[in-house]
Amino acid sequence: MSRTAMAGTLTVLLVEDDPGDALMIEEALLDRDGGHTLCRAADGMEALEWLRAHPRPDLVILDLNMPRMDGRELLSAMKADERWRTIPVVVLTTSAAPDDVRRSYDLHANAFVTKPVELESFLAAVRGIDEFFLRLVTLPRG
Repeated sequence: MSRTAMAGTLTVLLVEDDPGDALMIEEALLDRDGGHTLCRAADGMEALEWLRAHPRPDLVILDLNMPRMDGRELLSAMKADERWRTIPVVVLTTSAAPDDVRRSYDLHANAFVTKPVELESFLAAVRGIDEFFLRLVTLPRG
């Protein structure tokens, strides 16, 4: 699990098993004028451990397909626990399968974004998540 600290008060938990995708997401979030702390877990089990040991994050960016505990299982566990139920969760995954989209929303994901293949589109998608969830909307605290 890595942790990249930035000036500011918003904490993002990135749950992503692919190091390359994690690096691109981190770069897209950190190349802006910040205000975020970015923490990373490589799978759902690691994310649950992180959630239990740290103050709640302001946003979770979640991949679906991971080893040990996948994103669907983590999303289900988070939304079943009153401590984490109101944390916004954005599913960011390679899947565009209608069943994955429906299941994610059934499990109360706040958004579902398919990872674009092209680098600039990928970075733009992550910046869009940042713009909306970390700069525009009012997030629940505590």
